[in-house]
Formats: sequence, C-alpha cells, structure tokens
Amino acid sequence: MEIRNKRVKSTKKGQEVVLFSDFNELKGVIAVAQKTLKPALDEKSPIYPVANNDKITWFCLVPSDDVPSSLEKVRKLGFALYSKAKSEWIDALSIQNLTGSKRVSSSLQEGLGLSAYRFERHLKKPSNYFLSQVEWVNNPLSAAEMKETDALVQCVYWTRDLVNEPLSHLTATDLANSFREEGKKDGFKVEIFRKKRIETLKMGGILAVNRGSIDPPTFSILTWKHRKAKNKKPIVLVGKGVVYDTGGLSLKPTANSMDFMKSDMGGAAMMAGVVKAAAMNDLPIHLVALIPASDNRPGVNAYAPGDIITMFDGTTVEVRNTDAEGRLLLADALTYAKKLKPELVMDAATLTGAAVRAVGTKASCVMGTADMESMSKLKEASEETYERVVEFPLWEEYGEEMKSPIADLNNLGGPYAGQITAGKFLQHFTDYPWIHFDIAGPSYMHAPSSYLGQGGTGVGVRLLYNFLKKQING
Repeated sequence: MEIRNKRVKSTKKGQEVVLFSDFNELKGVIAVAQKTLKPALDEKSPIYPVANNDKITWFCLVPSDDVPSSLEKVRKLGFALYSKAKSEWIDALSIQNLTGSKRVSSSLQEGLGLSAYRFERHLKKPSNYFLSQVEWVNNPLSAAEMKETDALVQCVYWTRDLVNEPLSHLTATDLANSFREEGKKDGFKVEIFRKKRIETLKMGGILAVNRGSIDPPTFSILTWKHRKAKNKKPIVLVGKGVVYDTGGLSLKPTANSMDFMKSDMGGAAMMAGVVKAAAMNDLPIHLVALIPASDNRPGVNAYAPGDIITMFDGTTVEVRNTDAEGRLLLADALTYAKKLKPELVMDAATLTGAAVRAVGTKASCVMGTADMESMSKLKEASEETYERVVEFPLWEEYGEEMKSPIADLNNLGGPYAGQITAGKFLQHFTDYPWIHFDIAGPSYMHAPSSYLGQGGTGVGVRLLYNFLKKQING
C-alpha cells in the first residue's frame, strides 16, 4: 500500500480515523459530534464510527502508555481497522494520531501493513480489494521512520511468501534463486553452492538428507556488509531450509503434519528476510546468512535409521530418526560459520514438536552460549516486537542423551525436552557465541490470527532486525 505523511489535514477521499489515548476526552469529543451515543461508548471496543452531518469518522481509543502489551493492542487495532475497511470496501484511510506517540504510530503502521498481506498468486480469481493508500495527518513519525517500518513489513511479506509457497514451486534451487533475485534488487550479495561444491566440501549432513530426493541441494551465502559497518566481525545467521519434509523413511503422518511441511524452511526464510531488511534500510552492519537447503524424502537412496554419516567437521552421527533432519543441515552450516570468525551466530529452525508443546504458538524457544548482555537485548527486542522468546537451559546433562555407542553423536534425544536435546546436538558444532531459535510454534498459523494472518507469519524478522539495531548501537 502507498503510505503518505501529511502535515495538514487531507481533503482526499477516504475514511478518516482519529486516535485518542484519553477515554474521557474521546467521550467528550464524540458527544459533541453526536449528541446521542448509540450504542453507549465501551472502553473494550477499539473503533467507534460516529456520524456528524453526512460524514462518518472512526474514533479509536489506544493505550496511553508505550509498554509492549499496549503496543500489541495497537497492532491489533491495525488489524481491526483493515478488516473494517475491507468489509466496507474502503480503499484509503486518513489517520490522525492525537496521542503524540511515535510508538503508537509505528505499531499501527505495522499492524495495518501486516494485516494487508495475502497469498493469492495461485488463485484463478484473486480478491480485487486493496487498501491502496494510508495517509497520516500530523504524524509524529518522520518520513524516514515510516519508510523503515514499511520496508520491514515488505520483508515480512517476502518471508511469508517463501513459507507459503509449495514444493511444486519452491525447490531448494528455487529458494536459492529467490535469494539471488532479491539480492540484486536490494543490494546484498548471494553466492550459491550447488551439489558438486557441497560434495567437494563433504557436507555430510546436507548430502545425507538429500539422498532421498531427485532435486539437488543448495547452500546459499547471503552477505550484507555496509561500508560503515559498526561490527568488525560478522554476525552470522543460519536458517534451516528444508523446503519440504516427509520425515524421510521415518515417515510423518499426513494429517496435521506432513500436509503443512512446505513450511519447514521457515528458519531459512526468516534469516533471509533479516538480511533483506538490513539491506533495504541500509543498516550499518556486517551480516552473513548461511542457508542449507534440501527436501527430505524417502525415495531413491534415502538415508535410513541406523546409518552413520560423517559431518562437515568430521563428527560421525548415528541416524536414529530420519525426521530429525533439520539439525543435520544446520550442523554443517554452523561448522562453516567458523570460517567467518563471527562475533555472534544465530540459527533459526522449525525444529521440534517439543517446542510447540512447551510454549505453543505464542513464542519461540531460545537457548545458547551468547553473553548475558546479548540475551538481555534479545529478550527486550522480543517484548518490543511481541515476537516473544522463552529461554531454555543447555545443561550438560542433556547432552548425555545425544551420545551413541557406535558414533560420536546420535541425532535423536530421549522422549522429553526434545527442543533442548536438539539444541545440545547443535551446540557440538559451535565454538563461538551462539543463539538457537526453535520457531516451530509461531512460524505458521493453521487458522487466521489477527495481523499474523493464516499460513506463514514471517516470525523473527522484526525481532532480529530490532535486536541487531540494539546490538550494533551498544
């Protein structure tokens, strides 16, 4: 949608929206505009359409503070405004923010923008409704600040598109090519290792997972290095790029499992989206994203439970379950990250059902070895964006479950705390400050959920962008 920032009241067509934070003031203003309030003003209702002569104005009450839970209500107000505009076929909004709060404006901009997303490229007759213009009147945000938020929303859109695209249109090669196309457009570099290069490097985890597929794997390296980057060593992002997961020979049940596994590359999409956001907003940072990608199928010469594979760093792994494949791809990429001498490495993956059982769809599970300051900034960013995280321990005892009598490691822990044992497996391949995100819960919504929508949510892009800004600014 087109976003405009006006300093005078708009006279163009469209629905006028006015934001208040004081309930009594709002009540008084509405009483003047309309002598009889029917129904009575209710503090729980987010939008009050009030008629004054022939004009209807939507008055909205927003929280008077800037705490994270209040700003999340503002994002959800954005969804309510978008839904009401769509139901009444209104294609333009003119918004006056009388609260004076920048965070209210940016949160509403996020909520409106994220609510407008739709994935209809495969529909013969897509919807022809568009909220084509949002015009801000007397907005406390500068044009540059609005542009930054708009770019971030666009990056979430792209991330969602990747997650929602089915395997028939997004193989590992297609995924890598999509990175290359966006890189050319936004100014970040993309290098793609094809199967022959992956074989030469002996990335045994990626190659094992790919053995059941007729489509080749890829290993993509996305680099954004600002000419005035504030970090001397790169921050490395690693994303699981399993473009479709059948579970391999350890086949998943179809219902409520395999039928949604086009989304198993949510970690790859998230990390690519963060690089795109940094490039679009010219963030003064050095970022490198590593994306190992393949589908996981039971065909051809598929790897099997009981196999022993040799990873990129020489570690041998006993395969106890071919559906624990994401950690094998990530492990090779985490080893490759050592070559870059990173300041910090963060990986993201739709890795375990245990993460969903632990925290549901409301948060991601995180764990790692980064210092307390970095973890504190991450948690602060997670609250501010409301892409919340819950930290889990990486106690040494959990590593006992990953031992094998016939190999250095096995790829499957015990029946409990699967999100942690998976993290312990990954930790083996790190020797640098590191944070692991298990985004299995919030990365994909099976039913509509406010501004998150249905399907891929693009979770993590706004969170990590916010975190990276904190990290480089001290």
